[in-house]
Amino acid sequence: MPDRYDQGMATRRKVLGDAHVDRAEAAKTALDAPFQDLITEAAWGTVWSSDAITDRERSMLTLALLAALGNFEEIPMHIRATARTGATPGDIVEAFQHVAIYAGVPRANRALAIAKEVFAEMEGEGA
Repeated sequence: MPDRYDQGMATRRKVLGDAHVDRAEAAKTALDAPFQDLITEAAWGTVWSSDAITDRERSMLTLALLAALGNFEEIPMHIRATARTGATPGDIVEAFQHVAIYAGVPRANRALAIAKEVFAEMEGEGA
């Protein structure tokens, strides 16, 4: 069994794609390397590598949590990842409707606007 970092890197590449991960790795410096290692091991090597729920469900949960907490800068990356996780635009709308009810309409509205922008970009890229 691979260690948590190796598993995390493999899962990160599966979900985000090689191009994204390669760009992030190239931008890594001594200052943020410990943080990058932490999220690779904890987020990608533990949470995203669990087989308790599907990647589709994990995408929906992640997007809902990001929107609910107002972490809008992370939403485009995770919208793009849905091309690999199987979460559909309809799934994302459902997740953001939950955000509207349980965390607030303004956050859900902003998240949905971001999703529309990113899906339009992806369509233009042929993704």
